[in-house]
Amino acid sequence: MVAWTVFVSGDSYAGTAFSTRTSILDTGTWRLDGSLEDYRIVRDGRTYRSPDVNFWGVTFADDAHFYATLATGGQTYLVRGDVAARMVTTVRANVECPSLSPDGTRLAFKKRVAGLPADAPWRLTVLDLRTMRETALTERRSVDDQAVWLDGGTLAYSLPGDYGGDLWAVLADGGGSPRLLTTAALAPAVVS
Repeated sequence: MVAWTVFVSGDSYAGTAFSTRTSILDTGTWRLDGSLEDYRIVRDGRTYRSPDVNFWGVTFADDAHFYATLATGGQTYLVRGDVAARMVTTVRANVECPSLSPDGTRLAFKKRVAGLPADAPWRLTVLDLRTMRETALTERRSVDDQAVWLDGGTLAYSLPGDYGGDLWAVLADGGGSPRLLTTAALAPAVVS
């Protein structure tokens, strides 16, 4: 399964905010879902529709299920998606750019934190999917990135650096200190 998000211009409802289009491709069958906006949205137990819906940050649980960010009405939500049912269901508010752990039990994400500057509002957080308990990570700088699990206990992410972005790592359990992985790099991919 492969997903991608593109920014779209010309959507009349977008105003000054951005608009996205997120697609999913099943590389086994070559079935393309051209836009998650075509999926049924269930929010708070009811079907939800709005012209301002945007999706991004897809992370796959398996070939049939995924998590992603849904934005609507000025709020972001973690959604769990079902490809066969063509449906997403809200799980939790204030979640952006989820990244599922290798064992499928935790999600790393960026969370808007009240009281932080408007241009740097995010903190990396990990959500335990069984207990729904959040753990704030020790990275105190605003991370506007979709973190990547390097292994079951370490996350990598990009922060601005002297030559574009630098890659950093932090423990997913809320301990330790952030450490620089490499300069002038971003968007890592883990090959297992």
